[in-house]
Amino acid sequence: MPPYGLMSISVRTTYRKSIKGGAYTPQFCPVRGQRPNNASLRVTLEVMGHRIQNFEALAENELRTDALEIAEAGYAAINVGAALERKLRILNDELRSEGKTYSLLGRRIFFVGVGKCAFAAATALEELLGERLTGGIALAPLETPTGSRPGLSESLSLTGRDVSSSGKIEMFVGTHPLPSEVNEAATKRIIEFLAERRESDLVIMLISGGGSTLLCLHDAPMTCLDESTLFGELTAKGATIQDINTVRKHISLARGGALAKAAYPAEVVSLIVSDVPGNDIGFIASGPTVLDSSTVDDARAILAKYDITASANIEFLETPKEQKYFDRVANVLFLSSQDALAAMKDEAEKRGYATAIIDDHFDGEARGTGRVVVEKLHDVPAKTALLYAGESTVMMDTMCPSIPGSGGRNQEMALAALEYLNPDELIMPFASDGHDNTDFAGAISDETTRVHALAKNVSVEEYLNAHRSYDFFTATGDALRTGYTGSNVSDLIIALKK
Repeated sequence: MPPYGLMSISVRTTYRKSIKGGAYTPQFCPVRGQRPNNASLRVTLEVMGHRIQNFEALAENELRTDALEIAEAGYAAINVGAALERKLRILNDELRSEGKTYSLLGRRIFFVGVGKCAFAAATALEELLGERLTGGIALAPLETPTGSRPGLSESLSLTGRDVSSSGKIEMFVGTHPLPSEVNEAATKRIIEFLAERRESDLVIMLISGGGSTLLCLHDAPMTCLDESTLFGELTAKGATIQDINTVRKHISLARGGALAKAAYPAEVVSLIVSDVPGNDIGFIASGPTVLDSSTVDDARAILAKYDITASANIEFLETPKEQKYFDRVANVLFLSSQDALAAMKDEAEKRGYATAIIDDHFDGEARGTGRVVVEKLHDVPAKTALLYAGESTVMMDTMCPSIPGSGGRNQEMALAALEYLNPDELIMPFASDGHDNTDFAGAISDETTRVHALAKNVSVEEYLNAHRSYDFFTATGDALRTGYTGSNVSDLIIALKK
């Protein structure tokens, strides 16, 4: 099933409340003045189902069904295309967003999108701006399912470049989670594109998760392999996303405020979709439009903190510090985990749960976080829902490279929590982008999972010690499959007590 928002501009996303359970379900309808063809009708039928592709298979009891419907509400709330339609308005030649207005009269308007949400945003903004849009660029990871967007040709995944259905937006596909020469070439094109802008121009940017990897532009002799090695060392040591992205800012010419500098002196509206716990916009996609307060010395200190020695090829770069590059830049926190949490809380309450948002920026090791959530669940009364957002880490044993592991932080958390859950409890950690380091978005752990594990003769302890959560949930059939969602606002946890 294609992700919400990654449709051609011949369809528009709307939402209605379903009678059953009050869940939000997407509807796609032709843009005014266009006749639906067979292809658009097929898209409509395909997308009318659940975001969670294996919803029916997982919904084996009422508690599971509730958890899945709550997750569906969260996914609907962070649909980028729908959010742009809700939050941006054009009235009397003015663009209105978040209480601010931007004149469109007599000026050129450009779009630049970077990250996992870039293609969804490109589609929505093409429709919103129409003939007012002068041109643009969108750069998204290879994982973005371009085949689901009729406006892009099948060659995009092979060549790395195409144009949008209007022909106005250049579409580039890069790699993720590791950088590549493909990313560097696309980033160079973005810098060149922005450098051509004039003072009277308006540039609308959509910055989202995955942008750090995509915006790699090194100073020789540093290479993408050098950055990949450094990233691997930091993640293996359990470095926080804030620490990782501080280092990333200082090894690329396109992060840490560099896109704002490239666009100067044009006016910039940067719509930021947060995947970083705490929503510090300076760390989201390594803050390409945000004035950076960190320095090269800070980056070096972080490597020392984790006992990492940078290779001789690593070239550290200082980020732009001159205020003039940022005077005409409006950075807007456009979507975050708060949107998903609010929608999930509303859905849970409609289903009769006393609901609390416990933490909107959790971090720490995945196993420990899972246990903390379960312990909290033990202490609450029946018919309670606990909601969380954030990002955990998985600590790999670097002394045992023979155990490569298979899975992601959400699956590991669910597996670690399984042995502590009571029969009337459930925990479901999942990734908002649908990609928990694998083709699974996350997993459900509850008494039914235990039954499945027993039937398949798989050991929680054995698979957890080997970091093989993916293999465990493949065997039990308790993983969530969503496909790539076209959005990304950190990870989410639903914990329910019957």
